[in-house]
Amino acid sequence: MLLKIVYIPMVAQYIIQHARLRLSKQPLALQWQNPSEELRILLCFHGPENVPCAINFMEISKGTGDPGILVYATDIVQLTDQIADTLIPGEMDDVEVTDSKVIQIRDQITTALQEYTDNYGDGITLRRAMALATYNTMHQEICNLAEDSIISLIVLPFHNSPPIDQHTDYKLAGFRYVNRKVLRNAPCSIAIMVDRGFGASNQILKSLSSTLNTVVIFIGGKDDREALAYAGRIAYRRGVKLTVMRFLVDTDVENNNNNTRKTYQQEQEMELDDECFAKFYEKHVAGGNVSYLEKHLVNSAQAFTTLQSIEGQYGLFIVGRGGRVNSMLTMGMNDWEQCPELGPLGDILSGPNFSTTASILIIQQHDPKLEPRRPA
Repeated sequence: MLLKIVYIPMVAQYIIQHARLRLSKQPLALQWQNPSEELRILLCFHGPENVPCAINFMEISKGTGDPGILVYATDIVQLTDQIADTLIPGEMDDVEVTDSKVIQIRDQITTALQEYTDNYGDGITLRRAMALATYNTMHQEICNLAEDSIISLIVLPFHNSPPIDQHTDYKLAGFRYVNRKVLRNAPCSIAIMVDRGFGASNQILKSLSSTLNTVVIFIGGKDDREALAYAGRIAYRRGVKLTVMRFLVDTDVENNNNNTRKTYQQEQEMELDDECFAKFYEKHVAGGNVSYLEKHLVNSAQAFTTLQSIEGQYGLFIVGRGGRVNSMLTMGMNDWEQCPELGPLGDILSGPNFSTTASILIIQQHDPKLEPRRPA
């Protein structure tokens, strides 16, 4: 018994470290992964209100069902003094939460997810997890869980969801800072879901005739390439009608502008954009499965006007958070940003002046040059 107590944690730690060492040699961004391989997702929940949106996200993300997706459905729970008093030490540094409210919320989420997987869960492997910490250290729990579970994509709910009761606004405001810290420390790609009706899109599961009109806005840069890579995984899902809209700088304006001299790094980024988009076009657009629209624009004002012109046409927008070379099309947008963690396009699309029925998925690509690490 003594040997078991001593060596089992050591063996488990060795297995985890060996997996990290092997993973550190592999790019973690979706763009560099084989779409035919299983997608590992850490899907986070504030509470039961996130379940409908999470279910529809899993439904469109599972692809053709083979090999499908592995989802760690993770409750992110604020550690308060009241909850701390109910903790019971468990095995291998784990703790058991006996707070009745936390148990009730987790049971509601588990029941809803289990019902979904029992009826529609082909291609989905579901596991439950919990990140229990104060707001200051919550990002560490999420990032550590993602690293230990070899996750490819963390999906966080946007903090500003419709209030459920008088205490909800305050609770969710704290998660805004959690999201920002995870964006800075995530060991993989990360997405923030702004649910403005996506969770109510029951047609994704129950109707063969209705469709979820989805659009990817592609301007360029690593985050936009990551958004395009995710779009390739949902391109063939039943109930999803996908459109890719590419914003390009008008060539006449670019040629006449003396300030458009590009650095070597910018030229490389643009080459990567063109190469990535060409592969996507050949694989998904040329065969007629994905629609394609191209907009030649002069400046960010025209980009904003174009976004306004398609308001109401799509139920889900997929955009990259930032990292774009063609800054002419986003220049100045951050001057009125309310939520910088969403990036310029995500902030505009989720703002009060845009459609209140269009949900937005904002994706940030993991830098493959960075080694996985424990956040400080």
